[in-house]
Amino acid sequence: MRTTNSRSTRDLSPTSGPATGAEPAADVRSRILDTASRLFYERGVRAVGVDLVVLEAAVAKTSLYRYFPTKDDLIVAFLEREDVEFWDQWDSVAAQFADDPAGELEAHMRWIGERLARSNYRGCPQINVAAEFAEQDHPARQVARRHMQALRGRLHEVAVRLKAPHPEQLAAQLAVVVNGAFVSAGLLSAEEATGVLVAAVQALQAGARSPG
Repeated sequence: MRTTNSRSTRDLSPTSGPATGAEPAADVRSRILDTASRLFYERGVRAVGVDLVVLEAAVAKTSLYRYFPTKDDLIVAFLEREDVEFWDQWDSVAAQFADDPAGELEAHMRWIGERLARSNYRGCPQINVAAEFAEQDHPARQVARRHMQALRGRLHEVAVRLKAPHPEQLAAQLAVVVNGAFVSAGLLSAEEATGVLVAAVQALQAGARSPG
């Protein structure tokens, strides 16, 4: 365990750099965010105070507030980084199926199913955090809302490429399936999560193609 003095000597101003023997500012910020992200995801954002983040990140509280002036700023940074990681994975999969929307959709369900099956999976960070704040204008809810809207938008693009008669409706149904899986991971075993998702989207696609 680091002592208080050792934490202080690792701290630095945003303009400090390796030439002074201090840790680069970007590394300090990253360590704070890494620590907060882990704690927020494991315990929930309301249960984690900045004092705990400071302790486990081994930085001075002034350093945390230098990079994240409020706890809300830290929560938003956590969600935005999760958002980038999620869409990076999505784009990587989508790039492999430029001419095969059905294959792309199934591939998305497979990597999402694998995500749900992880031993440390605690649900979608966006949904989890949004559920902790009743205020519709809270910055965390705004980030979560944009994520949900982006998910439906991406699924709508796939539905259009599938030539679904009602792509908006299919996109909404697919979004409900995906978000439902995120909040219902505890109901699915690691072995069945992917199969359930794939079967669900295949059924929705078949239904979308059926007349009437």
